[in-house]
Amino acid sequence: MFTGIVAAVGQIQSLTPCGADANAGVRLQIHAGGLDLSDVALGDSIAINGACMTVISKEAHGFAVEVSRESLNCTCGLDQPGPVNLEKALTLAERLGGHLVSGHVDGLGVVEKFAQVGESHELIIRTPPQLAKYFAYKGSVVVNGVSLTVNRVLDENSGACLISINLIPHTIAVTTLQHLRPGARVNLEVDLIARYVERMLSLQQSA
Repeated sequence: MFTGIVAAVGQIQSLTPCGADANAGVRLQIHAGGLDLSDVALGDSIAINGACMTVISKEAHGFAVEVSRESLNCTCGLDQPGPVNLEKALTLAERLGGHLVSGHVDGLGVVEKFAQVGESHELIIRTPPQLAKYFAYKGSVVVNGVSLTVNRVLDENSGACLISINLIPHTIAVTTLQHLRPGARVNLEVDLIARYVERMLSLQQSA
């Protein structure tokens, strides 16, 4: 489990195919940036842009993970070198500063607007139709591994919805969200509680 509070911005330095097959995954070598790796062991989980990955090797300032083709197909930002948001798995001794995050990307959104408004930035994302029902005013969402609060929801006739998020200067400064532009794809994870509520309601309706 994670909190969606980014601990450091790292860098995907290289990608190496795990096999010659077209369906093979890739091995990512990642520079950890300011992430403290002293308590990270092989087999531990680290969220990379919101996707939970397993550490398979570790060096002084970096680590490696293997990403399956399925994960590559369901996420963005893990298929090329570049900056990534990093967070180590949550321990029971830590503060839950964001919200409960599983590190499982539910779908990809598209940035419709990213613009400065006063000292902050407004981020508007179009969500896929299958996720629209999970977003609510003042609810939680994870965008590229960052726990954020939804300020506004606008449902569309297509079944998708637009969610508006306010990003404070600190969030812009310490995450990769500062690089977003209209048209960019982002990893989305919906609120864990919303998933369980939807499941319970669906069972009641079918009973």
